[in-house]
Amino acid sequence: MNQRDDEAPFAFGGLERIFHERGRLAICACLTAHPEGMAFTDLQRSCGLTDGNLNRHLHALSELAIVTMTKRTRNGRSLTLCKITRAGRARFLAYIDELESVVRDVQARADERQRAGAPRLVEG
Repeated sequence: MNQRDDEAPFAFGGLERIFHERGRLAICACLTAHPEGMAFTDLQRSCGLTDGNLNRHLHALSELAIVTMTKRTRNGRSLTLCKITRAGRARFLAYIDELESVVRDVQARADERQRAGAPRLVEG
């Protein structure tokens, strides 16, 4: 643990902003589960995004070489194939590992406080 971690244990510096948005998280999770790639419309349906939102998120991810988009023709129709890159997959999985670490740390701290008899905050 470096000095910065000691000073701000809840800063979570390992969480990358590019993935920390619901739409991009959904896209990367879906493409990681489908390494062969997905058609734009299938990805849109799987992530519950509009054309515009999916397009905007894909462009943000492609600017950082996390995903690629390739236009093809299938059965005489235009098809955009979306794939996560090898580096993008590694980066996303590192993000997921960091996110899991955050969840474990928060749970451990909450359990610690509960065992110590710390009063619970009650809303209302």
